Amino acid sequence: MKKLIIILMITLPLGVKGQEKLNKNTKASFEVSGNCEMCKKRIEKAALSVKGVKMANWDIPTNIISVIHNPEKAPIQTVHEAIATVGHDTSLSKADSEVYDKLPMCCLYDRDKIE
Repeated sequence: MKKLIIILMITLPLGVKGQEKLNKNTKASFEVSGNCEMCKKRIEKAALSVKGVKMANWDIPTNIISVIHNPEKAPIQTVHEAIATVGHDTSLSKADSEVYDKLPMCCLYDRDKIE
């Protein structure tokens, strides 16, 4: 009986640590302006360049990116800023006009709707 109690005391804390690690992955979705496959590659690459982002998938028809990230390492604002630095406006960050103007013609989206 003592052996069973000792085994439970040792393994129980290990199971709790594993659950804490799972909670560090958070899902988030937000709008990112763009048009085509080239935009998709650029946007996803920018999001994945942020340390702590595990997955990024931008949907062309809806302009919505879904990310899985660790909010401690990669706050969502940092992900927005990384995407804006490559020329794509997000719901929280606007890209610099100089960077936007250098995008290929097919990637130029209507910026009038962005505030």
